[in-house]
Amino acid sequence: MLSKSKVKPAKESTSQVTKMFSELKKKGINIIGSYWTLGRYDGVLIFEAPSEKDAMKLAIDMREVMTSETLIAIPREEALKLL
Repeated sequence: MLSKSKVKPAKESTSQVTKMFSELKKKGINIIGSYWTLGRYDGVLIFEAPSEKDAMKLAIDMREVMTSETLIAIPREEALKLL
């Protein structure tokens, strides 16, 4: 998930996201990595979700603090099997 912040990063907004991350584990979403970036996007969130619907729910829940563009990816080895 590529994200752009809607608010200036502050302890309050970052703690809100940290709390949201801990709740995600309970919903079966595994956060693999969370990165702040420079450039077109402010952040990258790499996660695994049980389904596309769960990924969409995550994007909807985070709309208060950021806009996002979510990409679905599969490992290269799995993609090669499709050829």
